[in-house]
Amino acid sequence: MTDTEEENSISKSQKKRDMLALQDIGEELVALSNEAINKLELPDNLRAAVVDAKRIPKSKYGGMKRQMQYIGRLMREIDPAPIIEQLNSLKAPNKKETALHHLAERWRERLLADETALNAFANEFTDADRALLAKHIQAAKDDKAKNRPPKNYRLLYSQIHGLVVAQSRAPE
Repeated sequence: MTDTEEENSISKSQKKRDMLALQDIGEELVALSNEAINKLELPDNLRAAVVDAKRIPKSKYGGMKRQMQYIGRLMREIDPAPIIEQLNSLKAPNKKETALHHLAERWRERLLADETALNAFANEFTDADRALLAKHIQAAKDDKAKNRPPKNYRLLYSQIHGLVVAQSRAPE
């Protein structure tokens, strides 16, 4: 089967769905910040079209719609897989950041549940201010007991998370 025969075997509806999918990718590109766009590996003409689209005001005259159609046409001329992969990597949270977040949450729960956990935490995180942590722990317990908003619960997490992140960045 030649390329033209293969192209003819694809229905018109499927071609339109593919075209709209590429336009959706273009819309994702336009939604990114200029800094994020500059980090992506894009063909120059596509990068220029995306940057131009960011400058077009959303109006009733359809300028943005025409620009998105143009971006979709440019996308059809290239292999979109690398661009999709780059967009997915931008959207996916960093695994290390997620692990640090979970570690901080586990420490917070442990500190609130166990009186002796503060010593273990301070031994592991030497930069920890014991007095400040003890104050936040007690305040978080008081807030929960009195059904107040979890302000101190969040402050405790913020302190723990800051220490966890700082230690993860420190050279071994």
